[in-house]
This record gives sequence, C-alpha cells and structure tokens, in this order.
Amino acid sequence: MPRHVTRKVAVRWGGRVVHVGGDAPVMVQSMTNTDTADAMATAIQVKELAQAGSEVVRITVNSPEAAAEVEAIRGQLDRMGIDVPLVGDFHYNGHKLLADYPGCAQALSAYRINPGNVGRGARREDNFAQMIEVACRHGKPVRIGVNWGSLDQELLARMMDDNGRRSQPWSAADVLREALVHSAIDSARRAEQLGLRGDAIVLSTKVSGVQDLIAVYRELARRCDYPLHLGLTEAGMGSKGIVASTAALAVLLQEGIGDTIRVSLTPAPGEPRTKEVQVAQEILQSLGLRAFAPQVIACPGCGRTTSTFFQELAQKIERYLREQMPAWRATYPGVESMNVAVMGCVVNGPGESKHANVGISLPGSGEAPVAPVFVDGRRTVTLKGERIAEEFQAIVEDYVRRKYGRVAA
Repeated sequence: MPRHVTRKVAVRWGGRVVHVGGDAPVMVQSMTNTDTADAMATAIQVKELAQAGSEVVRITVNSPEAAAEVEAIRGQLDRMGIDVPLVGDFHYNGHKLLADYPGCAQALSAYRINPGNVGRGARREDNFAQMIEVACRHGKPVRIGVNWGSLDQELLARMMDDNGRRSQPWSAADVLREALVHSAIDSARRAEQLGLRGDAIVLSTKVSGVQDLIAVYRELARRCDYPLHLGLTEAGMGSKGIVASTAALAVLLQEGIGDTIRVSLTPAPGEPRTKEVQVAQEILQSLGLRAFAPQVIACPGCGRTTSTFFQELAQKIERYLREQMPAWRATYPGVESMNVAVMGCVVNGPGESKHANVGISLPGSGEAPVAPVFVDGRRTVTLKGERIAEEFQAIVEDYVRRKYGRVAA
C-alpha cells in the first residue's frame, strides 16, 4: 500500500542506526514503567522489551535522580549486549535536567518533548529553546509529542476565542483537534528556526478516542511531511486497550499514515510489559506491513470439536514459535513469514492446512482418531496416538531447518 511520504530521521546509538520515516519500515516502540532512578531494574526491563522486539525504548526522565542514572542504564545495556536506542521522556523540568546532566543528554539517543509541559508564558519559549539547543549540540533527534491531556491551555483558549468570532463556529471537538495539529506543527517549525534540522524531528498528537486519533492524524499527514508516531494515549487494559488501539492504528496504517507505533496498554498486575510490543507487532503483521514471527492459524472450535486438544496444541505451538524467534531470527532468515495451521475437524481442516506452510487437521468429534499433516500443500504423514503434539512440533522444527536453513547457508 502507498505510504504517506515523510522525511527520514536517523536515531543512533553507537554503531546502531534506526531509521524513522521515509522508506523505512514502520517501527515498534515501547516504554518502561520502572523508576528510572533504579538503574538496574530499568535496564532489565529495557532488555526484556528489546528482546520482545521493541526497536526503540522510551524511559521517563523526571528528576535529578533519574537523570543521574541514565548513563548507568546505557552502560548496563551495553554490557548486556542490548544496543536498542533509548529515548528520554521529558516534562516540566526537561530544560534543567538536560543542562545539569550532560551525561544524560549524551547517553540518550533522542528526546521526547511535550510543548504543553515546558512552561508557561515567556518561560515556555525559553525552556523549549533550551531543550532544542541541547538537542542540536549533541546531535539528537526530537519527538515533539502533543497530548490532549496536557495541551497548551493558553493556545487552546486563544483558538476557542477565535472560533467564537466565526460566523459559523466549529464544534469544541474540532477546535481541540485543530489545536493539537497546530501545536505540533508550530513547535516543529519553531525547533527548525532554533537550528534543529527538519530531518531530526518526529511528531505525535496523542488522544484516547479512536475517531479523534484518526481525524487528527489525517490532518497532520495532510499538512506536514515530518515522520509521525502513532498511538492511543491511555488505551486501557486487556481486550479494550488492544481493540481500541488496533481499530485506530489499522485505519491509519492502511491509509499509509504512520512511521512508528506504540500500543499503550495498562498491564494487569503481574502481566509482562512486553505484551504491548507483541500487540504492536501483530497489528503490523496482520496488515501485511511487516513480519516478526511465524503465524499460527487456528480453528475457533464448534460443536464438531468438543475436545480441547486442538486448542492446547495451537497454544503450545504458538508459544514455542515465539520463544524460538530470538535465535531463529539470525539463523533462519525469512522464518518470520511462515504460517502454521492447527485445525480441529474435517470441514475446513485439510483445506486450511494445505494453504499453510505446515498444517495439521486434528480429528473432530466422531471422526477417526488420526491427524493428517500437510507440508507446502502436500499431505505427508498421518499422526495418531498420544504423542501427536510432540511429533507435530518435530515436523515444524525440521521444516524450519530445511527451508530457511538453506537461505542462511
């Protein structure tokens, strides 16, 4: 599908360069929820997110204690062999922290600045200028991230007053959307006037309503060519957060809008932070924009499938494939595009299995207790007995070695 044409921004750390925008793939981002002042806990979570597939990780830098630990976090990540770029998230006191902790300013790969939270009145301009000056001095790109929960209230009040003088006033929602777009673009242009290169700027305008997000980003894409970071802010928990994020991001990505994405899920107690990375990857893979891990096509079940065996096998295979990807990614290039089908009865089982790279059609209720296996559309073996799951996993492993190992060789 055609992409909205944007500039290309280089986010660097050491010898690693991640490109955002232009013809670069849509990138997955995430953010830690640890106290950044706890350097080891933050480094461990960054490692987990990076290993799950986050290509850039944002960390909160909200206090002198946090800023003082950024160098240590970067150093610990380097010792662990994790070269993912780190973005510092600044609000209210970012101008002071970047000035007072030059090691922090240098250790970060990029800065995130919220123009609604840099100060009030005359101080707003001065504080913003100080942060941009530090970015220029250290050669760091900046994401200018406007959020409707912290929008510049002086700007919004002026726009509301102007709207009241219109012969046909806009709705309050339309004025708010326009304020978000105006704040982002105006701040980006001001940053360029202050010396930041145009190809060192990424924009985002975060809201928590699906239709609001779609409308704001369509307008933002129409009016500028800066790379755009997509994501619902405060998307929510569980299925609500996943569905809302998918609904909004899928529409925009299908229209070619968006260069990086984050799925801002509220994790349940004890749930890994990496869930948001997995969901972001699955959105991109479902749209055919990128491939991250082999996909499991599984039967939903019906009255023909009273056994839970096919569900258990599908879950086991999906977990196994994801766990193998850190090693397989380097050893078996192309394996991320593989499809595996686990079907539950004779109705669609054989047909779906033939369409997958490797597929198994398990017996439904009242069917013969045998499971034909298909490889690249051809029926190869029929499994039966107590070890169907283990034997099918071995067939998948063998297929990966044979098909993708030749590519690596």
